[in-house]
Amino acid sequence: MKQILKTAILLGSVLGVSVVQADEAAIKAALKKSMPNFNPDLIKPSEVKGVYEVTAGATIFYVSDDGKYLLQGRLIDLEARTDLTEAKMANTRKNTLEKLGQDQMIVFKPKLSQHKVFIFTDIDCGYCRKLHSEIDQYMAEGITVQYLFYPRAGKGSESYTKAVSVWCAEDRNDALTKAKQGKNPEAKTCTNPVDAHMKLGNDFEARGTPMIVTEQGSVYPGYLPAKQLVEVLREEKGL
Repeated sequence: MKQILKTAILLGSVLGVSVVQADEAAIKAALKKSMPNFNPDLIKPSEVKGVYEVTAGATIFYVSDDGKYLLQGRLIDLEARTDLTEAKMANTRKNTLEKLGQDQMIVFKPKLSQHKVFIFTDIDCGYCRKLHSEIDQYMAEGITVQYLFYPRAGKGSESYTKAVSVWCAEDRNDALTKAKQGKNPEAKTCTNPVDAHMKLGNDFEARGTPMIVTEQGSVYPGYLPAKQLVEVLREEKGL
């Protein structure tokens, strides 16, 4: 009897996996039909019966198990009062930014780094300039600031051109500081990550600048003074 039960349980598990894999394949085929250029990284069952979670880069959305309906937005557990989507998005942001690497950012690092943040910035944004004018205060708190460009006016704008010129400067840190002081950088072009930065900002649903992303992938839109930011980072780490 025990052997029969073990066999039944094993068979049920195998069948369950097979059904899930079949559903995933059907959803992928349905998405491919309606969006030929779309290539999801992961399709898996969500916490809601009949709804699958689809991850593509830094984006998460939901699809019905027949592949007919696509849902964009946040999945909230009302009982636990938890944003299930945000928890996964934070992890996705973290992994995506780590994969991009510091060599694709402009980094201001203190002698003793205790925390790191990623900041999507626009050279011509008032609060971005205010934040950067206090960069020494952030570093004094042990915060490494890793800048990514997010010119709000879009590709081809004056802010975009400045971002490219800053990246192509011999001393990027100095060029960025001067640009945020209102001094136009020398016009230059080169291979640069500005478009990639902007795509990430859009994937992360940036609504403005500055946008601060912590090491854990949490987002804090807008300017935060150094003292306030370091408290946020300590709390996030349980310090």
